[in-house]
Amino acid sequence: MEEKDSSVQAIVAAIKDAVRKSVASPYTSEDIPLALHEPCFQGNENAYVKECIDTGWVSSVGKFVDRFEEELAAYTGVQRAVAVSNGTAALHMALLLAGVKADDEVLVPALTFVATANAVSYLGAFPHFVDSEETTLGLDAEKLDRYLSVIGIQRDGHTFNKATGRRISVILPMHTFGHPADLDALIAVAEKYRLTLVEDAAESIGSFYKGRHTGNFGRIAALSFNGNKTITTGGGGALLTNDEDLGRLAKHLTTQAKVPHAWEFVHDAIGYNYRMPNINAALGCAQLEELDGFLQAQRRLADRYEKVFAPISGVRFVKEPSCARSNYWLQAICLDGADFKMRDAVISSLHAANIFVRPAWRLLYKLPMFESAPRMDCVTAERIEAALINLPSSVRLGRGILEKRGHDAS
Repeated sequence: MEEKDSSVQAIVAAIKDAVRKSVASPYTSEDIPLALHEPCFQGNENAYVKECIDTGWVSSVGKFVDRFEEELAAYTGVQRAVAVSNGTAALHMALLLAGVKADDEVLVPALTFVATANAVSYLGAFPHFVDSEETTLGLDAEKLDRYLSVIGIQRDGHTFNKATGRRISVILPMHTFGHPADLDALIAVAEKYRLTLVEDAAESIGSFYKGRHTGNFGRIAALSFNGNKTITTGGGGALLTNDEDLGRLAKHLTTQAKVPHAWEFVHDAIGYNYRMPNINAALGCAQLEELDGFLQAQRRLADRYEKVFAPISGVRFVKEPSCARSNYWLQAICLDGADFKMRDAVISSLHAANIFVRPAWRLLYKLPMFESAPRMDCVTAERIEAALINLPSSVRLGRGILEKRGHDAS
């Protein structure tokens, strides 16, 4: 018990050293709570939002929507970006456009935010939960290949689950905390089993796999710009695709499938009110202008965390995969050989010190609505669930490190 208590104390002290002692005011005070993640507004946000208010263009039409989509496509390198109301709407639409039908199965990581599986369910399909691997925290392609070779059968150009008889139509990797999954290996699995690859890139704006931005590898991808993401539009998301026709269809369906006309209301398909308002897009344009600086700050914070945890046995700082450049959206540590009691003891001690951290998500097949969903053995995901802790990751923490160093140097 004493050994466990000392380990908890060492972890708490390391995080305090990383963020309390290295960050400029006001975070040097023990009374100021350190949030898990906070948005950073320091550029043209006020000016662009004020322009929307002054001109009255605050809703779903306006120049900032077009601008945000164009600049987002240019930054990520895709052919088309379509801004939508939130990341879950983006996931729903991505799966619909990828051809997921009712009664299909979609391969989903057990270790992901619930929206990934919820979006599958919206289409009357079934999430089929698969394991993750330690390095990327994303889908384990090698283990999935072995699993599909046993439970799958191919016919008529598709793979079917032998046990349920349902078609397995899509593989949906999620780039966990901004760390890109092993995309080359997952693409190989998708091709082997004739699956469509859709990327849940909700957390990975600013993350690159082998020099290409996430979202370029699947047929279509989903981003999130929730208030806790690397950049935010308040609430919002986007679809990314390199298929121009698919991009045009995405724009059409997310705007209620309305056929353009000066006054007539003609709709040629079942559409969705998934449009991003102009006022939110204005915020996004300003945030995109700051993104490179945000990413630099996140990397400085990651470097700081890695250094303070290096001397502590039994703790591993989660680093970007060797083939990727991560945005480090949420910084994380894993406790070696940890159990839930140890994890929760660390979290409780940090919360008591006004440092707000969190565990990884509860594995989705442990939630009541997904208990009966098909799944493979997820032993690695279960180990990550019991060991991982997300650390305070706000951009201003990384910027504070630079400010403090500059102050010390003077």
